[in-house]
Amino acid sequence: MSVLKLEEFFSLEGCPVADLFTDIQYPWEVIPRIAQLLEELIEEKRSTYREVAPGVWVGEGTTVAATATLQGPALFGKNCEIRPNAFVRGNVIAGDGVVLGNASEVKQAILFSGVQLPHFNYVGDSILGRGAHLGAGAIVSNFKSTKEPVKVRIGDVVIETSMRKFGAIVGDGVEVGCNAVLNPGTLIGAGSLIYPLTSVRGSIPGGMICKGRDELVPYRAK
Repeated sequence: MSVLKLEEFFSLEGCPVADLFTDIQYPWEVIPRIAQLLEELIEEKRSTYREVAPGVWVGEGTTVAATATLQGPALFGKNCEIRPNAFVRGNVIAGDGVVLGNASEVKQAILFSGVQLPHFNYVGDSILGRGAHLGAGAIVSNFKSTKEPVKVRIGDVVIETSMRKFGAIVGDGVEVGCNAVLNPGTLIGAGSLIYPLTSVRGSIPGGMICKGRDELVPYRAK
């Protein structure tokens, strides 16, 4: 993975805030802007979206289970599913067709269209690309136990983010296996696959299978 091309992660097709990525150096720079951007988006969408909880707006065809917990501000696109016992914890921007399932929690995140967090997932302070999928129990950790700012490592290059909370940048079409953990500051390029029960850190190039620490092989989709 080079340092650092946006197209290695996202095509921006299906991104609910594509314009936000045009004036940044690194994709994670967008994350602290989510709250401010939501104010503008909600004002723009008021006439066509409906408010399902204070500060939480959804597009046409989106369903919200009665037992879901919704904290605004948040905006979901069309035909999303917010299933029973899901937890929207504020500052969430989601595209169309996003699934947030049982006991899954999301906060301070951008979810491109088609993202699936269907069972027992946590995603915080992160960006997930179009069609990314987390298997049951997969977690995106966003806070170091040392409480230090998160650093991003790309090969021998270390980038200071100055962010105490930063989870992961997960590219388009990435598959994360059940009970895998993406550690703070993880980057995963488009089309990669993460084995179940794997603890991932650093950067994974696109089109790879991550079987464990330092074990990468090319991914040849069947």
